[in-house]
This record gives sequence, structure tokens and C-alpha cells, in this order.
Amino acid sequence: MSKLSHISQFLKQSGTDAAFISTPDNVFYISGFRSNPHERLLGVFVFSDETAMMVLPKMEVPDAKAAGWKYDIIGHEDTDNAWNLVQEYIANKQNSLGTLAIEKTHVTVDRYEEIQRILPSATISGIDDTLNSLRLKKDNSELAILRKAAEFADYAIEVGVSEIAEGKTELEILQAVEAALKAKGITHMSFDTMVLSGPKTASPHGKPGSRKIQKGDFILFDLGVVYEGYCSDITRTVAYGEPSDEQRKIYETVLQAEQAAVQLVKPGVTAKNLDLTARDIISKAGYGEFFTHRLGHGLGISVHEFPSITSTNEMELIEGMVFTIEPGIYVPDVAGVRIEDDVVVTKDGVEILTKYPKELVIIPAD
Repeated sequence: MSKLSHISQFLKQSGTDAAFISTPDNVFYISGFRSNPHERLLGVFVFSDETAMMVLPKMEVPDAKAAGWKYDIIGHEDTDNAWNLVQEYIANKQNSLGTLAIEKTHVTVDRYEEIQRILPSATISGIDDTLNSLRLKKDNSELAILRKAAEFADYAIEVGVSEIAEGKTELEILQAVEAALKAKGITHMSFDTMVLSGPKTASPHGKPGSRKIQKGDFILFDLGVVYEGYCSDITRTVAYGEPSDEQRKIYETVLQAEQAAVQLVKPGVTAKNLDLTARDIISKAGYGEFFTHRLGHGLGISVHEFPSITSTNEMELIEGMVFTIEPGIYVPDVAGVRIEDDVVVTKDGVEILTKYPKELVIIPAD
């Protein structure tokens, strides 16, 4: 069954006339067409009779057709009111809609008011949970793409580690990593690449800059690529020169926590259990207050997607789920360490997509 057919089936079962899918990631998921429309209107209307219509900037209509979209299309000019064109289309198709499901987490107040204007009698509901459930379990074709995306992430870490040298800046290393990926055909990163050194590693979302690598630094890489529409996400932390005893303890604690959580992954285990397992190891080592974020997040078309791997999420893992496991310890003025893998829940266990070594890499300082 196609992804669009799954949505139509949901509409029939819930007694909903249509759904408006508007996030670029979900438009890509159901259509194969990737767009960054900026402020312009982009979306797919899916109807309960298994027909659909895409509304998008007119200049992108040929791209949508080239991506395989075979249903109706409304292409709007920058001078058009796209919502008026949608209203006309719906009136011609079936007079009106009594019920419409939208992505509540994405539709702005302005667009919600436009929907109410063109469909004044429609009852509005949400389709976010249904879309999350559809995207939760990756099929074989999606997993093949995610494996390749992870290979590129591993390669990026290799490049980054090879570029480390005293006096080189974080941004110089970052530039080398992204240039190497572009040479292999990667045009987009999953998110802004992080290369952090020394005390800056203690900021989980720090910003790379002009700081120069120094002997005794930890260097933290957090990066991912977009490959055929799917994301990877890896974090590795390495040492330049011999680390201190405290740095080693922090690293080994994070490594133990990460490996323990990965080893637990299999169908039926809860997300909560994964997080608490890693968190307990870090807390017992005396660093509980320095693990300041969730253990991981879903991964696929979006670099952060459903579900969230937290200490309160009772959701059970199912075969085909893909997510990150990324515990960290961040001690100000001492060191920060995060180790992150992308994992797949298999029939009876786990497949680790990211394969760059996790034992502490120590780069000899000149």
C-alpha cells in the first residue's frame, strides 16, 4: 500500500473528508518531491477517495512532476492568493469539505485563519500522530538509504580526525570535512556541523569558531549528511595529546552508558528503559547533573523526528524504528564528551548504522 493510500485509509476510518499535509518533510514522504518553499504555500491535500492535489509555487511544478507526482497540481504565482485557488479547486471537486485534518504542529495561525476562511463550516482535527506512526517504521528501501547516509557520516569523522593539528581552528577543520563530503556528492548536511575543542566541548550545542586546537584538548564532532532525502547523525569525541585522568573518566563513563543502552535495544523494550539505563550509569559515576539532555531521538527524513528517547517515554520499540543513542557529560572548564550512534531495531535486537570506532582515539600531539 502506498503512503498516500495509508492516509486515505485513515481518513475513511476516522470519517474525515481530507487531510492537508504541509511540512516539507512530510510532503517529501508521501510524494517524493523535496521543496524548500520559504514563505510560499506548499502542501498536499489527500482525499478519502484516494485522490490528491499538490499546491506549490508554479516555478516548481516541473520538478514535482519529475519527482513522480501523478495527481492534480495547483501552481501559484507570487502575485496569486494561493488559498483562493485551493478554495476554487475544492468547490469544483466536491463543493466543500465538512472535516479536514491538518498538521497542528506546523500550520501557523495565519494559515489556520486562511483555512477557516475558505472552509468556514469545516471541522478541523489533527493528523500529526498518524503521520508520526506512518514514518516510525522504516521499510527496506528507507533502511538502505539510511545505511548509506551513515557511511558518509563515518567518512566525515575520519576526515575530521585526520585534520586535527595544533594551531588549526575549529572552522578550518569543519571546512575540510564539508569540502570532502561535497567532493563525494553530498550537497547538504543534516544540521550545522559542530567541531568543538577544549572547554567548548562542555556546551552540548556549542558553535564552532576560531579557537585553535591545543595539546590536551578533547575535540567533539557532531554532524550528519542528507542522502537521497534521509539523514544521518553521529557524534564522536577524540583527544589531542594525552588526556587527564578526569577526561579519561568522563569518556569511559559516557562510552559505558552508550554501549549499555545500545545493547538493550530490541522490540518490546521501552524508550524509557534505554534512557534510564544510560542515565543511571552516568549518575553512579558522579556526573548525573552534567547529562543535561535526552538520550536520543527518531531519525529519518528529519534529523529529529518521532519518537523522543526520554526517561518518561513508555513507548515500546518496534522492528524498523531508527533513532539515535547519544549520552553525554558536560563539565564546565573540564571537558565535554558525547558519543552518538544511529541504530535500527531489528526483529530480535539492534543494527548499528554508524561504525566509526568508539574507543578513545588519542591523536599524538607534536
